[in-house]
Amino acid sequence: MPGLITDILISLDDRFLYFSNWLHGDVRQYDISDRRRPRLVGQVFLGGSIARGGPVTVLEDKELQCQPEPFVIQGKKVPGGPQMLQLSLDGKRLYVTSSLYSAWDKQFYPDLLREGSVMLQIDVDTERGGLAVNPNFLVDFGKEPDGPALAHEMRYPGGDCTSDIWL
Repeated sequence: MPGLITDILISLDDRFLYFSNWLHGDVRQYDISDRRRPRLVGQVFLGGSIARGGPVTVLEDKELQCQPEPFVIQGKKVPGGPQMLQLSLDGKRLYVTSSLYSAWDKQFYPDLLREGSVMLQIDVDTERGGLAVNPNFLVDFGKEPDGPALAHEMRYPGGDCTSDIWL
């Protein structure tokens, strides 16, 4: 099963490239300071189809030692996979939502429609590279009053690394 990259961005200092792989379930960080030799320096799995016990069994993957565990934060097993990304201006916080498009969500992640999507914060090591999910940050759109809701895109107050104007 091929991956499906649904968002990609570059940090303001042009050092790191980030992308979300919605089907497989990972967010990756590449050091691109040497444009001819990008290096994978951070990766976190936040759900996705290849999680252990999920709908896909990985028979061979040169990048994985084993299938990742299902992603759980604050007692909630996260349905879906990482989708839209927003990076803070200082490059230290990467925010991610888990809904792509409701028709695709329904086909690939039916639990997402029943439980709602989430927004997560990933803490970024801007010195050496590296990603870590912030265990204290979870916006659960399944608990919305008229929910569950599917959150797709978010905007960082005051601008982010993809904005044209900063306040």
